[in-house]
This record gives sequence, structure tokens and C-alpha cells, in this order.
Amino acid sequence: MSEKYFGVMLDMSRNGVMKPSEVKRFVDYISAFGYNMLQLYTEDTYEVKNEPYFGHLRGAYKKEEIQEIDSYCKEKGIELIPCIQTLAHLGSIFRWSTYRVINDFADILLIDEPRTYELIENMFATLAENFTSRKVHIGMDEAHMVGLGKYLDKHGVCNRYELLKKHLGKVVEIAKKYGFEPMMWSDMFFRMANQGEYYSRHTKFPKGAIEAVPDVALVYWDYYHTHKADYRAMLKSHQEFGKDIWFAGGNWCWMGFTPANRYSLQTMKPAMDVCREQGIDKIFFTLWGDNGKECSYFSMLPSLFYLKRYYDGVTDRKQIAKEFEELTGESFERMMNLDAPHYVGGNKEGFRNPSRYMLYNDPFFGWFDTQVKEGVTKQYKKLAKRFAIYAKESKNFSDLYTLQGKLCRILALKYDLGVRLRSAYQVRDEAVLRACIIDMKKIEKAIEEFYQVFRVLWHKENKPHGFEVQDIRLGGLKQRVKHCRERLEAYLNGKEENLPELEEVLLDFWGNGLHYAKNTPCFQSWAANVSVSPI
Repeated sequence: MSEKYFGVMLDMSRNGVMKPSEVKRFVDYISAFGYNMLQLYTEDTYEVKNEPYFGHLRGAYKKEEIQEIDSYCKEKGIELIPCIQTLAHLGSIFRWSTYRVINDFADILLIDEPRTYELIENMFATLAENFTSRKVHIGMDEAHMVGLGKYLDKHGVCNRYELLKKHLGKVVEIAKKYGFEPMMWSDMFFRMANQGEYYSRHTKFPKGAIEAVPDVALVYWDYYHTHKADYRAMLKSHQEFGKDIWFAGGNWCWMGFTPANRYSLQTMKPAMDVCREQGIDKIFFTLWGDNGKECSYFSMLPSLFYLKRYYDGVTDRKQIAKEFEELTGESFERMMNLDAPHYVGGNKEGFRNPSRYMLYNDPFFGWFDTQVKEGVTKQYKKLAKRFAIYAKESKNFSDLYTLQGKLCRILALKYDLGVRLRSAYQVRDEAVLRACIIDMKKIEKAIEEFYQVFRVLWHKENKPHGFEVQDIRLGGLKQRVKHCRERLEAYLNGKEENLPELEEVLLDFWGNGLHYAKNTPCFQSWAANVSVSPI
């Protein structure tokens, strides 16, 4: 009988590497929820035999740490499965000269290079010593530019589909040498057939492509669709390969400091319906930490519990909420409400993240100012008060509520700051400008308070590695507000003749010139968020 899996994948590669003690605390919850599998997604954040620069200064898990987690998982009925990368998403290692010789392009390994396979062999030799499971996730996703960099220079133009299959064959051979049964993200097979696109209701694979795929399970990942027909079509295409199929959904925690449990349910409920319908019994949910892992994975517990019960056939939300509170001691609806900072200004789509891009929006050059909506500052004030109450009453997660409350406090002051500044400056309204100065001082204090809460939470859950990025980001935000305040004070005191920054006429974020489209953006990149200048 085929093994059944219902699990979670935790991203440990986007700066936040969870402490083993916190991984075990997370395991306590998902084990109680009925999950039986955990994957640790580690690009370069695990130490590899004979590769001292692999994961250097990144908080990489030591052999003893993985073995400790593995042993604890077994006690809790959880199979710990390694989840690594063997082609792309290895950009962090290429900062070191020892690996630049095997860098094809961007974050992709150079295929057909002996040193590449020496590294991969060392990876598997390490995994074999540290994990008791003999299942392994080998990654292989999103290598869009494979064969188009150094490989092209060395070998010339090639059939990239054949190149991918050749590399996959070698990786599978190494995996099997160490007794592993590999699985891989399936998107590269689809992208090669669909001009770079993964999701299609009508994929036609090249002749012979399906038969040439080696003995590897395919992981269909999809975090985006809300209609069952999309999931059905993609699963049907996967079934053409005749391989074991896993479904990987997404619990959205990668859009800033605020989680998106509601959107996770909106996308994953139809996915679970189709998985049940199609007999898919190998399922896990990805918790990615894209762009710095700002969101605590514990904030996703309500949607993780809901989806397990929903897959089991329980659809009554009140019953699910009651069971959740009995298991965790926490209110299901209150934890779901951690999402609230996204849902302002009429926004009803949880993947849109105003609470992040308006946090980092520049006071003077704020290119998101064209998206500011009436009434949102009042909403953030109310949310800040609500989260303060929740924090006092929470038994186990007061820090999560406190963080969201402090974030809302900043946004209540800062959300429309740029609009107020520019409008007042253009008509030389000194009273409003001086009021903005008072608010900017409050914002600086609010950022500091938010930073202190986030710092404590980070060091509670994660290793210290990677927090330097948060120091730079939040410290830079505070300094930027201070600098703009001082520029404004100098202007009002007659030390600056004008402020050219506020004389710029803003153009619509969406490309409509002076005609603003008031759609709520979804924006993830911190570097592009904070400035239109290169960083």
C-alpha cells in the first residue's frame, strides 16, 4: 500500500533558520493536528561534508542539530524529509570563489562539470548520515536560464530539455546510491513545454519527453488558483508521466510581517477538494520565507489546522475553531485575524500586502502614494488597539499580536504621510507641515518599538544569522524618516529654500500617468520598495 503523507515544508533558506528547539515546538503543534511529515527546505543552510564554504556564516544546521530534530520528529510520529536544491536556487554559495567555477547563470549550477557532481555527492553523503528517512526532495525548480550562461560558452547551443533530463538522471543516480527515493518540483517539465509557463489547462509535452523522465516522484506545487478546474487539469497532466504524485500547496507567510491565513484557505480549500477527489494522498504545505522571512511560521497555525480537518472531511468552521482552541488554547478566529493589516481600504485579496509596502514607502519619494485610500489610517488605529487587547489575553502567542499591533501603530501614522506632505508643501500650508513633523517623530519612536518586539521574536525563534538584514532595513527606515523630518524642519526654519523631492509630480504606480488607478498592489521586493534608485 502506498504511504500517505500530510505535512509541512518550512523554508530555512531566506535568512531565518529556526532554532532546533523552535522546530520541535512547531512539530508539537502539527503532530497534534494530525500531520505526519515535515520537510526542512535548506538551500545552503545545512553543513555539508568536505564543503566548508557551503552555508558559511548562514546559520547552517550542524549534523548534531538535524539528528536532534530527526529524533524528536520520530518520537512525535513525524517523518523528517530533507528538502534541498540540486540545480537552481543556490545563489548564496556563489559569493564564494570556490563555487563560482560551477555557476552556469544566476543561481544555477553548471551541468556536465565534475565539480558540480562532487558537490551533489557530498550533499547526499551528508543527508544519509543525518536523516533516517530515505525520501528526499531534490528541488530542480525554476532553473529558467539553465544552459544559457557558462554552459553556453563552453558547449554551445543545446537542447535544454535534454540537458535538464541528463542532469536529473545523474542526480537521481547519486540519490539512489545513498538509498534515497527522490521527488522533485515538476515545473521545469511544464515550462519547457509551455514557453516558460507552468500552469496550463492544456499542456502538450514534446515527443518522448514523458518516457525519458527517470524514476522520480513529481511534486506539483500550486499556491495561486481558486478554481477546482485548474487543479484538476494540472493533476491530469501530471498523471501522464505515470509517476508518484505529490501536491504542495502554499500557506501564505511570505508577503511581509503579516500572515495571509485567509488567502491560504481561499486557494487551498479547492485544492484539497480535488486532491480528495483524485485520490492524492501525499500532500504538504509550503511555508516560504521569501525576501527575509519577516513572518513567524507560528502565525500560520490556524490555516494549517483548518486544512487538515477540511481534508479529513470536516467543513464546519465553528467545529474546527472549537477543536483548534482545545488543542492550542488559542482562539481560532483571533489568530486568523492576524491577517487584518492586509485587509484595509476595501482590499479583499490576502495576497495583496499594503501593510508591508506602505511600511517601507519613502516619505518623500513614495511611489506607492498614488495608491493611498481614504479611511485606512483610522482602520490601522483600530487594529492597533484590537491587537493590544488580543496580546494581553493570548496564552501562547502574545508576541505575534503585539508585533502586528506595533506594525499597525506605525501605519496609522505613516500610511498617508507622503500624501499629506506633498499636498501641504504644494500650497505652502505651514501648519500641516509642522503637524507632519510631530507625526514623523512619533513614527521614529513607533519604528523603534516595533523593532524591539521583532528583534525579541526573531531571536526567540531563529538563529541570529540573517537578522543583520533586518537591522539594515528597519534601521534604514528609521533613519530615512529622521532625515526627511530634518529636511522639512530646515525648510520651515528658512535654512532650505525649497524641497525638490516634494516638487516632483507623482505618476500612477500602474502606469496610467496622472490618472491614478486605486488597485491594491502585491509587492514583495524590499529593494524595489524603498527606492526607485538602484540598491
